[in-house]
Amino acid sequence: MKRWFSSKRLQEFDRRLANWMEQWGHRIHRLTLAIVFLWFGALKVTGYESATSLIAHTVYFTSPEIMVPMLGLWEMAIGICLVIHPLLRLALLLLAIRLPGTLLALGLRADVCFVEFPLVPSLEGQYLVKDFLLFGAALVIGGTIREKQRKHGLRR
Repeated sequence: MKRWFSSKRLQEFDRRLANWMEQWGHRIHRLTLAIVFLWFGALKVTGYESATSLIAHTVYFTSPEIMVPMLGLWEMAIGICLVIHPLLRLALLLLAIRLPGTLLALGLRADVCFVEFPLVPSLEGQYLVKDFLLFGAALVIGGTIREKQRKHGLRR
């Protein structure tokens, strides 16, 4: 009787799990990233400010009362574009335009973003620092835009 922990069974399980992650990982990745942007964007549009609203108070073209909902709509647009595959490039562009706002808020409002600059972020700062993870995730997603074309031998 073979034991479940045999090397072959473990390798087969590992292979199947890796195949499942390859098949579904990027879709789930895009969907969860979209949910985060849709959720936090909707909060801003409906009047609930979050730490990213600090961006609207730092980098603004109009009053924060107008800028926060605009930022929320921007984030919701990012989320929608992440869900609709042909709009992935637009999602990445919208994210790239938003990144400088995060960087500026961290730099120009260090008094709000850090308890002790530069290593101990405040709650607001932690929220903005997590944006780097979201941008990194978007880069991974962006790296797969042409994957389907490569797999099927289509022209780039």
